[in-house]
Amino acid sequence: MTKLYTPLQSLKEGRWFKLICGASFQHLPAVRNLTLAYTLAGADCIDVAADPAVIAAAKTALGVATSLVESGLAQGMGYSNQPWLMVSLNDGEDPHFRKAEFNPNACPPDCPRPCQTICPAQAIVFEPPPTPPESLKQAKPDQPLTYPHSPKGFSGVIDQRCYGCGRCLPVCPSQLIYTRSYVSTPTTLAELILSTGVDALEIHTQVGHFTDFKRLWGAIAPWMHTLKLLAISCPDGEGLIDYLWELYHLITPLPCPLIWQTDGKPMSGDIGTGTTRKAVKLAQKVLSANLPGYVQLAGGTNYHTVSKLKAAGLLTTANPIQPFVAGVAYGSYARVLLAPILDQLDHQYHEANHDINFQAFPLSSRANLENDPHRLAKAVALAHSLVSQLKSVSKPVPDELRRLVEINPTR
Repeated sequence: MTKLYTPLQSLKEGRWFKLICGASFQHLPAVRNLTLAYTLAGADCIDVAADPAVIAAAKTALGVATSLVESGLAQGMGYSNQPWLMVSLNDGEDPHFRKAEFNPNACPPDCPRPCQTICPAQAIVFEPPPTPPESLKQAKPDQPLTYPHSPKGFSGVIDQRCYGCGRCLPVCPSQLIYTRSYVSTPTTLAELILSTGVDALEIHTQVGHFTDFKRLWGAIAPWMHTLKLLAISCPDGEGLIDYLWELYHLITPLPCPLIWQTDGKPMSGDIGTGTTRKAVKLAQKVLSANLPGYVQLAGGTNYHTVSKLKAAGLLTTANPIQPFVAGVAYGSYARVLLAPILDQLDHQYHEANHDINFQAFPLSSRANLENDPHRLAKAVALAHSLVSQLKSVSKPVPDELRRLVEINPTR
């Protein structure tokens, strides 16, 4: 039986799915296409950077998804209702809000460039030739690309692609890479929230940040009535539960639902299956505190997260006394899952625009997923393979979509 979920209903029933595009990820074509694919696959929430251009790209994708559903072109793809659009802010220094930087001219000519290899966002590039190598020309249509997408003659970090995971920092043989952090400015937040029409807000904080959180909350609180949801994301730390209770007493009463996002192992879901254990363990810890609100996993979540939640008895239960996890947010794993398809779209765009300036990377119809029906179907099928784990009674992947893609659960 098919059941349609609204975002709030998903929260209440423990079937909430959130896509994290990245608090520092500003690659507009990727944000747009990820939003489109996961919206059509049935996501409940799309979390993006608090950047007007990024928000606009996501909202454009939501509009495209609605038009595809209304025209019948997305029938059977898993879409239930339009997801809520969320923006992420930080109350102080936070790894989600930073960018990698280095001077490429200081790199030794014989450096093996492990930073370029390890970067999951393909954000580090070194002066590629003007034409792709033969290996790329012979690649299969949706095979991951080894050729970096960058303008002719550019070396360094593509700022819009970097989302601050920090994996490049320890592997640089010459230790040339550093990070640039930024903190949300409270005076600009109210205008941002009101002018963009977002549905939800997420605040990233850490134990010991109460003074900074309180300052940020002072700017946000007068506008909370315009939002449908508030999420507070926090990693583990000594005194975590006491800190979360302190935040709860500060922000209540609230005019909207509250999510506690347990950030197990930030930005690591694509590294390996073991990263999800820390996320599950932290969720158990917060659930046991019986904080008012919903608990949702993040940080290290991947294909195995739902099965581990089931094994731990943390998903929806008929016993109202037993607490359960309301949902899961997927970031790096969800993005990497669709990377082979989106990389091909990027490559097609750059084939026609060799001299593009990445620092002013525009949206282009050439890179829009909906203009390639075959790749759109594959992207949605892959996205749905993740979304459907939480929505077991929702629409299965249609046969015609399943035939287009071989889903690999061990990826």
